[in-house]
Amino acid sequence: MSDSMPGPEVEAVVEPEPGPEGPSPLDVPRTPTGDAGIDGLVERLGDVDRLGTDGHLEVYEDVHRGLRDSLTALDARQGPSPGPGATAPGTSGTVRPLADQRP
Repeated sequence: MSDSMPGPEVEAVVEPEPGPEGPSPLDVPRTPTGDAGIDGLVERLGDVDRLGTDGHLEVYEDVHRGLRDSLTALDARQGPSPGPGATAPGTSGTVRPLADQRP
């Protein structure tokens, strides 16, 4: 056979690497905060250990929404906001809505 004659093509057989059959838990430790609502949301993050990546977004959005709602509830419980030009307790500055504090 000469070097110019094409030979039979050989396909390389690639064996799959051994690996886990499903999602691998991250086993990230979750320290309780003492607030049952927040602790429940943080524990919900553990659900991603049993889900494929396509299910993570729903869990993350759910937890984020719950945390945001909890923070909003804290703001609502603080009572009436001081009027314009009022001094914040313990500061020398005036009270401004949070939206005005963004750069």
